Amino acid sequence: VSLQRVGGGCATLFFLSETAPTSAYSSPARSLGDTGITPLSPSHIVNDTDSSVSEQQSFLVVVAVDFGTTSSGYAYSFTKEPECIHVMRRWEGGDPGVSNQKTPTTILLTPERKFHSFGYAARDFYHDLDPNEAKQWLYLEKFKMKLHTTGDLTMDTDLTAANGKKVKALEIFAYALQYFKEQALKELSDQAGSEFENSDVRWVITVPAIWKQPAKQFMRQAAYQAGLASPENSEQLIIALEPEAASIYCRKLRLHQMIELSGKAAVNGYSGSDTVGAGFTQAKEHIRRNRQSRTFLVENVIGEIWSELEEGDKYVVVDSGGGTVDLTVHQIRLPEGHLKELYKATGGPYGSLGVDYEFEKLLYKIFGEDFIEQFKIKRPAAWVDLMIAFESRKRAAAPDRTNPLNITLPFSFIDYYKKFRGHSVEHALRKSNVDFVKWSSQGMLRMSPDAMNALFKPTIDSIIEHLRDLFQKPEVSTVKFLFLVGGFAEAPLLQQAVQAAFGDQCRIIIPQDVGLTILKGAVLFGLDPAVIKVRRSPLTYGVGVLNRYVEGKHPPEKLLVKDGTRWCTDVFDKFISADQSVALGELVKRSYTPAKPSQLVIVINIYSSEHDNVSFITDPGVKKCGTLRLDLTGTSGTAVPARREIQTLMQFGDTEIKATAIDIATSKSVKVGIDFLNY
Repeated sequence: VSLQRVGGGCATLFFLSETAPTSAYSSPARSLGDTGITPLSPSHIVNDTDSSVSEQQSFLVVVAVDFGTTSSGYAYSFTKEPECIHVMRRWEGGDPGVSNQKTPTTILLTPERKFHSFGYAARDFYHDLDPNEAKQWLYLEKFKMKLHTTGDLTMDTDLTAANGKKVKALEIFAYALQYFKEQALKELSDQAGSEFENSDVRWVITVPAIWKQPAKQFMRQAAYQAGLASPENSEQLIIALEPEAASIYCRKLRLHQMIELSGKAAVNGYSGSDTVGAGFTQAKEHIRRNRQSRTFLVENVIGEIWSELEEGDKYVVVDSGGGTVDLTVHQIRLPEGHLKELYKATGGPYGSLGVDYEFEKLLYKIFGEDFIEQFKIKRPAAWVDLMIAFESRKRAAAPDRTNPLNITLPFSFIDYYKKFRGHSVEHALRKSNVDFVKWSSQGMLRMSPDAMNALFKPTIDSIIEHLRDLFQKPEVSTVKFLFLVGGFAEAPLLQQAVQAAFGDQCRIIIPQDVGLTILKGAVLFGLDPAVIKVRRSPLTYGVGVLNRYVEGKHPPEKLLVKDGTRWCTDVFDKFISADQSVALGELVKRSYTPAKPSQLVIVINIYSSEHDNVSFITDPGVKKCGTLRLDLTGTSGTAVPARREIQTLMQFGDTEIKATAIDIATSKSVKVGIDFLNY
């Protein structure tokens, strides 16, 4: 059968049949064109934004969940009064020296691996267990980082509990989200005085912008498993990017709701000569007085600072949390003040956890790594205690601090150390030569402020270095503002470092309740998802095709001769490039026609890559992430046009991409979500 070729220099596409070997390097040519198709028209992009805005479901309330590495929380707003954002009820528990509207991201499972508790409750219960019994229970904390650090994330990725036992990550994330779902629905029902149904809620879950696509998809799968939404009703759940949420909230800020670090103007009535710390403390006081009310009014105006921004102005959002730091550059598009992402999100694992790791390394140095690792496993609850004690001292670190910071060592630490080594903790400190950490007679480690600042240094240096790189980029020159948000932004040491490095290039702004910025922004995003208009595609997408073989241009090993025609196989045909601007809801359309009129099925394989210049689907880093299989039977009775048109569409949504193939003759269509976890 001769291949049908349309137009002069057109490419012909063959796609792998399902039975062909699917190793990364298998060539589509092996299917010998059983499923081959050939382009009908040059590729073109259609900005079909209207068709993408499907009938909006009406939700009564938007609930946003900030699932953080170290702490988590939720907030909500009723769609009838969108100017009121309510932050979740105060949690039982809470730590001295850490006032927070969020709860620790910790989860406890029973020895039978059933969900037991979350947050402070999980921590306190675990802590009160008898040490021998505690070894049977599964306690997990700071597990969100696993999604960032796992290169080959799948639905089966494991997490390790404090007792060393393995458990499925998907289960843990689903348990946590289910817990938030139950808490939120309970609070909403109490407030409304009647049962609140999940179907009344639009959910928003925030994830770091620098997460790879599989991690973002993983979060959505966990939410489906937790019953927040379902694949059939995917619009009920929005996956929002943390810095974008922060950005949306920062637009609403009034001057009295933020602290400006550069002493150019008095903000909150403090002059620039006040130290960073003092202004912040007073601002905190102001918040504490208003703490009783958990409802924040977001005035339906653009904040003053925002009103100074003009069309085309750029600003950077630095979202520094527990696990990651995310840098995003946005540009204003007037008149509505829509946001456009200018440069793809960058950042890395430079969250406040880095400071905890440095503390751990310090303990290794003093007491020995063998002892610390053993202690963690044998006395897991006491280890958690020690880290809580460190956390509250960590929050007391400041650039101008002169008096030492005391960290209480749990009794079982002192006791277990003596058994393990045969000498006292005090002795260990004396012979360790760590001169800035002393033993105080009250059973505490006494750290000099310099010692504490040294623990912050590697993490803060990484953040500053990353920002420096970003500021070198041409898209990022002429940035007007830098918004510092996220829990780690409360650290005066980080504030001072950012101010010292970039204060002369742009104005540095910190929202007052900086730890809740993302949560509130995520609620605003759920109320009006259209506010983010343009994103950068994190990956290059395309399909595998065959082109006419050109001597000297194509590598000989890609030559395939079929019916007397010479083809080049494995060619990557690009739909969209990494870092290309993509409007939300944008469609990329292409038309093909079957290579053989007698063909009964078409298989289209979709590939992605982090690189921009991809030539072949066998290039390093190219991954298969979707398959469209279209059945062409059932048309025998009807007259099929000689050139049968198969349309392929890719639509770029929030963090999801949907692909569709339509047989124009029969209106048959197949849809597939791009899938990064199951290929």
